[in-house]
Amino acid sequence: MTGWKARDIPDQSGRVAVVTGANSGIGYVAARELARRGAHVVLACRSEGRGAAALKRMSSEVPDGSVELIRLDLGDLGSVREFAQTYERANDRLDLLVNNAGVMAVAQGRTADGFETQFGTNHLGHFALTGLLLPTLLATPGARVVTVSSGMHMRANIDIDDLNTGRKYGRWLAYGRSKTANLLFTHELARRLTTGGSDVVAAAAHPGYAATNLQTAGPSAEGRKGVERFMRVGNRLFAQSAESGALPTLYAATAPDVRPDSFIGPAFAMWRGTPGPSRRAPWTLDDQAGERLWAASEQLTGVTYDQLKT
Repeated sequence: MTGWKARDIPDQSGRVAVVTGANSGIGYVAARELARRGAHVVLACRSEGRGAAALKRMSSEVPDGSVELIRLDLGDLGSVREFAQTYERANDRLDLLVNNAGVMAVAQGRTADGFETQFGTNHLGHFALTGLLLPTLLATPGARVVTVSSGMHMRANIDIDDLNTGRKYGRWLAYGRSKTANLLFTHELARRLTTGGSDVVAAAAHPGYAATNLQTAGPSAEGRKGVERFMRVGNRLFAQSAESGALPTLYAATAPDVRPDSFIGPAFAMWRGTPGPSRRAPWTLDDQAGERLWAASEQLTGVTYDQLKT
């Protein structure tokens, strides 16, 4: 694992990958590098305009790559279902699902289905997407699901009785809870897959502190210019590049030694450097919490993992 770089990605020829939030940041880099190594990559993006621009840019950077765009809004379960239907009409396999897209520290709001924005987008949208694509994943030998969490998961455990953080909203509290939910989802998915005898690997990754538009999108949209400037300065002075930030995701997605429920991140203080096993809060390994979040997520989304019943 020492010095692992994008050039070390194994050949991906014949494989199909879906990357959510692939129009920018680590999602774009991950999608581009998978395409460079031969995978057919589906860019799953909320904005058709930004997605089309990313597709054009990627096609120029990887002229021989096989890339397509399908719209996906993780904050709208109707859009999630439509994406899954569109994908499965055209594909009979899915080797890699990268649950990358997300929002960070945004003002209190609701998704199209009435969920708190960060929990609804970061966790429930990906929970529903994975469940809807599960039959295709299970039918594909050696498939993987990689969900992108954050070191900020250590800021907060979920509150199973207040999943939408409605009692006392704090933007960073809600973000931390959504990232904990990502890891609990991975933990429970990995357990269920193993119990069911499937070879699908569910793993998680985080980019450390990477300079992307995730830090500035929220403040910019809300007109918080001072916070936006602060984030831009932090990105410039302290963050590693999106290229480096994507490496843990790419490692989790392609390296042969990745085990179920692995959590891959930068080696240096969970911040930057070569990808490797990352520390995680003990509550993200709680079987009972994972089961309770799973049950609540099925109820809230209406998406049930019938092939992984325990």
